[in-house]
Amino acid sequence: MVADRSRQLEIQAREQLHRRSSSVWPVVSLAAAGCLWGTGFLFGKIAFTEMNVFENCGYRFIFGSLGLLPILWKHPPRFRDRHAWMLLLAASIVGVPVQFLMQFKGLQLTTVSHASLIVGILPVLLALSSATLFKDRLKGYEFGLMLLSAVGAVLIAFSRKGAGGPQPTIVGDLLVFASMFAALVMILISKRLMADYGSLQVTAAMLVIGTVILLLWTEVTHPVRTHFSTHVWLAVIAQGVLATTGAYVFWNWGLARVPAARAGVFLNLEPLLGTLLGVIILHERLGASGIWGGVLILISAAYFSRRPQGSSRSSV
Repeated sequence: MVADRSRQLEIQAREQLHRRSSSVWPVVSLAAAGCLWGTGFLFGKIAFTEMNVFENCGYRFIFGSLGLLPILWKHPPRFRDRHAWMLLLAASIVGVPVQFLMQFKGLQLTTVSHASLIVGILPVLLALSSATLFKDRLKGYEFGLMLLSAVGAVLIAFSRKGAGGPQPTIVGDLLVFASMFAALVMILISKRLMADYGSLQVTAAMLVIGTVILLLWTEVTHPVRTHFSTHVWLAVIAQGVLATTGAYVFWNWGLARVPAARAGVFLNLEPLLGTLLGVIILHERLGASGIWGGVLILISAAYFSRRPQGSSRSSV
């Protein structure tokens, strides 16, 4: 009797340990995705020492697409109608060449810390789009958080630091901010496709098609060079493999095992880590208003990342 009881307790303990272990890895995967996305601006700044914006974005997505091609080869999305293909094409154009050329041109003109904090406004834009397009009711204090986030973006854009170190510009900050609306449009379009097709497959197809369009656009307007130093090549390869392929794979794997409302908070690791990398590695300095602006954005983003939203939640 005592032996049977002991055996049952041992089995229950093992099952509980297995459940805890199983629940930890999706969280680790989501955290890894947020951190990997947070490295993108740092690697971009390193690449900008020799590459222009078109070259950096082009090579980044070439290496990123190479990592996603096996997914398309093994599990290609089978779109059933022309409308789905048109949505995919629209998401690819807006989500890759439009968003990233605008965003990284802004990064070229501002600092990693400023760009990273401004990216944190995306969850707030998603909540606003949900309220506007899908009649998702917002409470009074939620509108207040949105206003605080907007104030935070303004504080960052107009913040000034002491002498020395990389300097931001208002134009650069505004370009990064504008790229968030392109990201918003891409998310809303691709979300419709993900309801009927696999999220990872749709993401891979969108990025690969967007890369082809980006390369065609680049070749016509700004033919790319190939002679760069080793450290610049390593930076752009890291952008593609880590901040693109790795981040999307980790994110989709974790999101499939964790509720979206809980997973969304890990998106805030991107602006947080990006800012820390800019300050620690590139010796950037945030002025007082920039720090307060970042705090306002991160507080709002943390709230809206955890808030369930019917149609605006994305897995990309």
